[in-house]
Amino acid sequence: MKTTTYNEMVREFVNMADVMNRVSSGRPYDYARNGGSDGQQERVARLPLDAFVTEDAFVLTANVPGVKPEDVEITFDGEELTIRGKFLPQPETGELLKSELFHGAFERRLTFKVPVNPDAIEAAYEHGVLTLRVPKAEVVKPKQIKVQVK
Repeated sequence: MKTTTYNEMVREFVNMADVMNRVSSGRPYDYARNGGSDGQQERVARLPLDAFVTEDAFVLTANVPGVKPEDVEITFDGEELTIRGKFLPQPETGELLKSELFHGAFERRLTFKVPVNPDAIEAAYEHGVLTLRVPKAEVVKPKQIKVQVK
């Protein structure tokens, strides 16, 4: 009994989807529309990150090795935080045998449904890790109420 690898299974699924699309629409499978690349326009990858919440802030971390801190664009507009940048390919030093690292633009958008203080957002970069601290607004921070003895 032959076991099917994950890559073979995905390839078979894409082939099946291609056939189904051609039968139903008369057109080939649209790789670019479905997350692939058509070779025409640059793909923008979704930057993976970790998000933590503390009593007074949200803390976001993302791995961006090889990206210069000055080449990372961080904006906050309304309730939305956007992180943009680009992973550049390493300079060629010989014949490329295999390419598995992502090269190209990345972006991540986050919407905050609770009030935050955009003027106090801090961004730090150390050893290829981008860390953002997004402080909560005073109105959402928990208040300690002391019991008074009478």
